[in-house]
Amino acid sequence: MKKNVGNTDKLIRLVIALVIAVLYFMDIISGTVALVLGIVALAMVATSLLNFCGLYAIFGFSTCKNKAENSGK
Repeated sequence: MKKNVGNTDKLIRLVIALVIAVLYFMDIISGTVALVLGIVALAMVATSLLNFCGLYAIFGFSTCKNKAENSGK
């Protein structure tokens, strides 16, 4: 599995997931919206930790800056 998520992309994904969590715990979002956004937040955290995004792989996109990061080693 090649890395295709760069450091800036990882940070943005984690910040968005954190914002979703804060909105949920402050009861700003609830119900179906909270469930859908919670799933999106979990996916963002998972892709950040794995350095791999399936959608990026499908479309041949990568935010890694150099080939060494993208090699998966």
